[in-house]
Amino acid sequence: MPKTISPSITRIALASFIGTAIEFYDFYIYGMAAALIIGPVFFPGGNPTTQALSSFLTFAVAFLTRPLGALLFGHFGDRIGRKTTLVASLLVMGVSTTLIGLLPGYDAIGAWAPALLFLLRFGQGIGLGGEWGGAALLATENAPPGKRGWYGMFPQLGPPAGFLLATGSFLLLAHILSEQEFKDWGWRIPFLASSVLVMIGLYVRLALAETPVFARVLQKRQQAGLPLREILKSHAAPLVLGALAMVVCYALFYISTVFSLSYGTTALHIPRQQFLRMLCMAVLFMAAATPLSAWAGDRFGRRPVLLAAGSAAFLSGFLLKPMLESGSPLIMTVFLSLELFLMGATFAPMGALLPELFPTELRYTGAGTAYNLGGILGASFAPYIAQRLVTEGGLAWVGGYVSSAAAISLLAVFLMHETRDKRWV
Repeated sequence: MPKTISPSITRIALASFIGTAIEFYDFYIYGMAAALIIGPVFFPGGNPTTQALSSFLTFAVAFLTRPLGALLFGHFGDRIGRKTTLVASLLVMGVSTTLIGLLPGYDAIGAWAPALLFLLRFGQGIGLGGEWGGAALLATENAPPGKRGWYGMFPQLGPPAGFLLATGSFLLLAHILSEQEFKDWGWRIPFLASSVLVMIGLYVRLALAETPVFARVLQKRQQAGLPLREILKSHAAPLVLGALAMVVCYALFYISTVFSLSYGTTALHIPRQQFLRMLCMAVLFMAAATPLSAWAGDRFGRRPVLLAAGSAAFLSGFLLKPMLESGSPLIMTVFLSLELFLMGATFAPMGALLPELFPTELRYTGAGTAYNLGGILGASFAPYIAQRLVTEGGLAWVGGYVSSAAAISLLAVFLMHETRDKRWV
């Protein structure tokens, strides 16, 4: 086991970044597989629309279980420490993802295939539910005064990196394998590769010490007996507002990636390789927006940045139909880039804002639960709802969904107090 060391900014950044990158890689490869292959492999026999809806339901399962993971790992993160809990969450996520890559399809084991798939998605959700809150605390609880937004950016850079890695893996497979090879076994490779990435993440995290902020709580024996009970008793309003503030982040991302990938390759008949390249280009804008928004959050405050970015996201919903239906790959790429830029702009300040809503002894549970409750509202059924909306009313309804999600988050942020200058307690 690596020797425990005093953390430097580089090691803190790497440890908080690499875990979320791996965790979100695991989550994104399932999202892409749900859009491309999960339906035919695990739900054969139906028409393409029915298969897509069924696969998107399995996608939703993990979002529904993420708050359970946040509560489970948050409880122990607030009772015994951030480091040990982060290692456990990474293991749960990695094992679940690897087993999906080994799971036989419906043709081999019948109805057991979708049942076990649901179970493993449950495991993915539990693992990811415990990941983000701990990674955000690892970064922000080591931050110097005035730099929590910047340090909180490190875990927020994990999602675009994980997405690029996930998209790149599927793009590479599309180039080297035939459609039949991809369907028969090729789609499993990104899931199996997760085991290697998890080993790297574990090595980095096992070398860390406990955060100094929580070390003081342990030293003074100030841990809460039941963190969730204390949050519901004294911090219910920040919990709800934090969850609602996250809705727009999730909606922007999963409409722009999972739903758009499915719609683009089926309804618009864009080759899978081409659309994946478009997404790889677009996610770079999300990565670019993240440090800019984090810096602005430290400079101007969390609320002004989130209100400005959320307002832009509200207006972007009106662009979805004309730009996605334009038939021009360039215009579609511009739209995807805009949406993911706005996702980065709304997402980056959350690395500091959500932890700032709660006291130290409740922070892992509070921040993680708020983050993952937002996932239920903004992402769990987003691809499914979008698929139903486009079937019933067309793309304009999907754009309305994006604008509605932005309006919900705008209201939540408006009702919050500024947290930038809040002292850790």
